[in-house]
Amino acid sequence: MDEQAVREHAQAHCDALVAGDVERASDELSEELRSNIGPLLAQLPLPLTEATVESVEQGGTAFIAVLKLVGESEEVRLQTRWKDRDGRPTIVEASRITDATAMPDGPEEEPEADPTDR
Repeated sequence: MDEQAVREHAQAHCDALVAGDVERASDELSEELRSNIGPLLAQLPLPLTEATVESVEQGGTAFIAVLKLVGESEEVRLQTRWKDRDGRPTIVEASRITDATAMPDGPEEEPEADPTDR
């Protein structure tokens, strides 16, 4: 198992989620995750309008792939841990990434100076 194989499987997982094909998306999950898929699906902003693989990095005996999942009203980042199961990359763990820097920021978020306040 190498980074390219993990990236390909992660993209296939993303494509299946965007297509709404939970059965095909679950092909990438370990037996343990498949048997308890409800809590995993509850973390996702379904239906998805876009899903991409942000990064894939080796971490010890596994690979970590971060997926960017965009729904109609929410965007989440999902950290997935991939290990070799039966000769193929398989998601053995998934968790939602929460980080304050993902909050929207821009000029509309900054308080504007009152021109009469001088």
